[in-house]
Amino acid sequence: MTTVEAPSDIPRRLVDERLAACVQEVPIASTYRWDGEVTRATEVLVLIKTVADRSEAVVRWLEENHPYDIPEIVVLADASARGTYLGWLVGETRPGG
Repeated sequence: MTTVEAPSDIPRRLVDERLAACVQEVPIASTYRWDGEVTRATEVLVLIKTVADRSEAVVRWLEENHPYDIPEIVVLADASARGTYLGWLVGETRPGG
């Protein structure tokens, strides 16, 4: 596995490697402190849809492959899917699925 060249490569790679069933990209404006200065930047919020037992693998993958020094990784562990959507999530996040 090689490091992604740009954050825009992340969604496709996560789906290709069956770590995620779906990845959504939402343009946002962020204000934060970096290197002692308040910064405002246009960024892309990436929502990664996977199942609970694949979340640690997604986090490890992001830590190993993301080009940023400190990628923002927030896991919403209490979220749950239902019905046929859950079946689709499970099917798409299994090798050979």
